[in-house]
Amino acid sequence: MADEVLIEREGGIVTLTLNRPERLNALTWAMWQGVRDAFAALDGEDDVRCIVLRGAGEKAFAPGADIAEFAELRSNFEQARAYGRLMHETMRGIAECRHPTVAMIHGICVGGGLELAMLCDIRICGEGSRFGVPINRLGVTMGYPEIAALIGLVGRQTALEILLEGRVFGAAEAKEKGLVSRVVADAAVAAEAYATAGRIAAGAPLVNRWHKKFARRLKDPRPLDPAEFDEPYETFDTEDFRQGYRSFLRKEAPSFRGR
Repeated sequence: MADEVLIEREGGIVTLTLNRPERLNALTWAMWQGVRDAFAALDGEDDVRCIVLRGAGEKAFAPGADIAEFAELRSNFEQARAYGRLMHETMRGIAECRHPTVAMIHGICVGGGLELAMLCDIRICGEGSRFGVPINRLGVTMGYPEIAALIGLVGRQTALEILLEGRVFGAAEAKEKGLVSRVVADAAVAAEAYATAGRIAAGAPLVNRWHKKFARRLKDPRPLDPAEFDEPYETFDTEDFRQGYRSFLRKEAPSFRGR
């Protein structure tokens, strides 16, 4: 598991790598566990500013599940349900992570790979990247949490188009559908992803975490209660706010400390 999911740090930016380049980073049970556990641990670390999720190499983010595992781990209802629960725990960990997340997408990003990437806040891919969910070719269904995430990203009509056709399509179409945030030259994907992470990390971390929390809360149709409605103003009592506006007046770069 440790070899198949790598964690690297540079300052407040953490890179989480799906590390099976010999199989184009096809996802195994251990990898789903590794990503789940890594996000759970990183979520509790105050010095993290941004998490970059990527696949090893430049050929693929991930092509989906390692089909070789199906015979042993996903060959019947009970096994599939257990596997699905692990996947949903992992997806929930990414979606609810309080730190900003960036998916760095080289090459193929389909099936389970797309399910991981689409839970990230920002998705940056290369012009040669390919996307899709061709699981109807396997006789396999997508679970409710995955479908809900896909609908939330691209809408019901486009989600059904992707699922019913099972077609694999290019980066330009993925951008048009809303699956990715930005398309750059293939050779520029890493540079753009880390530049994005750097801009995020330069911002006030408490503000970034609050914005993620507020955006997630607004998906809930219940009306905001008075305390929730007032929460955005709590930032004015933080040291980061005082640092930010003083630095602005002095025309200096702020040094935020997350408090």
